Amino acid sequence: MVLLSLGVSVLLSHFPDNHATLLLIFPTLAAIAGTIDHLRCVRTPWNLYHGGVLLMLYMDLMALSMILFFLLYPYALWLTHST
Repeated sequence: MVLLSLGVSVLLSHFPDNHATLLLIFPTLAAIAGTIDHLRCVRTPWNLYHGGVLLMLYMDLMALSMILFFLLYPYALWLTHST
């Protein structure tokens, strides 16, 4: 779900040009929901399953940071050029 949200956000932002659109809020919310779903799978004993879940959580955080970059960067760029 998180990687699908990342793919949709790349398509919505028209990546090399980075268009500002509020439709990126929906992939952001879907990625947050996917991260919370992976966070549910964390168990207390440290084993290979726990390590795999941690790797998935790190992947989710990197994808979520990219989606937030696509969402916020055009507005930050607009604010710096408007003054």
